[in-house]
Amino acid sequence: MQVGEYQGAYKITKGLLKKYGPERVLDTPITEAGFAGIGVGAAYHGLKPVVEFMTMNFSMQAIDHIINSAAKSYYMSAGQIQVPIVFRGPNGAAAGVGAQHSQCFAAWYSAIPGLKVLVPYSSEDARGLLKAAIRDPDPVVFLENELLYGESFPVSAEALDSNFVIPIGKAKIERQGNDVTITAFSKMVGFALKAAETLAEEGISAEVINLRSIRPLDRATINDSVRKTSRLVTVEEGFPQHGVGAEICASVVEESFDYLDAPVERIAGTDVPTPYAANIERMAFPQVEDIVRAAKRTCGKSS
Repeated sequence: MQVGEYQGAYKITKGLLKKYGPERVLDTPITEAGFAGIGVGAAYHGLKPVVEFMTMNFSMQAIDHIINSAAKSYYMSAGQIQVPIVFRGPNGAAAGVGAQHSQCFAAWYSAIPGLKVLVPYSSEDARGLLKAAIRDPDPVVFLENELLYGESFPVSAEALDSNFVIPIGKAKIERQGNDVTITAFSKMVGFALKAAETLAEEGISAEVINLRSIRPLDRATINDSVRKTSRLVTVEEGFPQHGVGAEICASVVEESFDYLDAPVERIAGTDVPTPYAANIERMAFPQVEDIVRAAKRTCGKSS
């Protein structure tokens, strides 16, 4: 939808129509169930569709195709039907758009066997992970972030190479530390890095892990870090109940409980539909100061 002449609602597909032509870059009516279903059918027949939702909130209109038609087909066909499709679009809190347009679906989609769920933070993440998603034989939900579209990131020469691909299921340690592990994904990685800078000024060395992949989840990197720091803070924009942080906490308790020196801290969005008013909206989602306070609590320092 709007990926051709309009060049994407956020101009992410800018220039693609001119480069690849109308047979590969297809505009559709605003019918999520329709164009997602067409994409799944095309994947059944050997193509590799990339389906863009204006926002992942609208993917709810197509969730039957994503879950029942795409995620389950390989298993239910005993391996006879592969569905190499990517469903992509902005996810998480936007700004001033209300509850129907502003929520995180990472935990929703990562609960479904058969789907892979990727969450880029930086420009390099977006480039390397999207290429990996398109090349993958399984359906991938690719969760971008509307508010990150306007941010700039340094890009290495390695990332500009045509062969640059980030392996699915591998987290990245964005900042090394020894006192507390902070896990985050998407926009919250930036918040976690800012929190780590503040903590460093107070003598606390925080290790920040950019998850990059929610399913599969890089449990090994997380647990190795916790075994080094003995403390964990998870950060996400999504709702706390059944969230990504809850899964990470469970993994650490199961695999590294004896290494913990303090209770695990979970920072998540407030358990309410997203408010519309800007001042209340800010209170509903994690802020840098929330992460700082949680990390200090795990280290036994008052805020």
